[in-house]
Amino acid sequence: MKKRKGYIFTNKRHSNRAIMAAILGGISLLALGAVVSVSYLEAGEVPVSYGFTGLFATLFSLVGLCLGVVTASDKNYYRLFPVLGILLNLAALGEVSLILYAGANL
Repeated sequence: MKKRKGYIFTNKRHSNRAIMAAILGGISLLALGAVVSVSYLEAGEVPVSYGFTGLFATLFSLVGLCLGVVTASDKNYYRLFPVLGILLNLAALGEVSLILYAGANL
């Protein structure tokens, strides 16, 4: 039998929650990277507000991870942004964990 070529129409679309999860993960990674690099350049002598930036990045990562997991379980949406959001937020939480582990061993 010959395979038919044609279009496959679907009702799937990208979820706004999943896109927000990916954005929050990117913001968290960028903020943590900036805080770590500036802290390294200043030899650790940075204001307390940099610590709050790390705290807010952690909160953004947790919210983004929840949004990504909730959206990934829904079959009506594409999987690109939920998986991307989950991976970015897990990377940001891993970076926070490494920062806290390195700080505890000093």
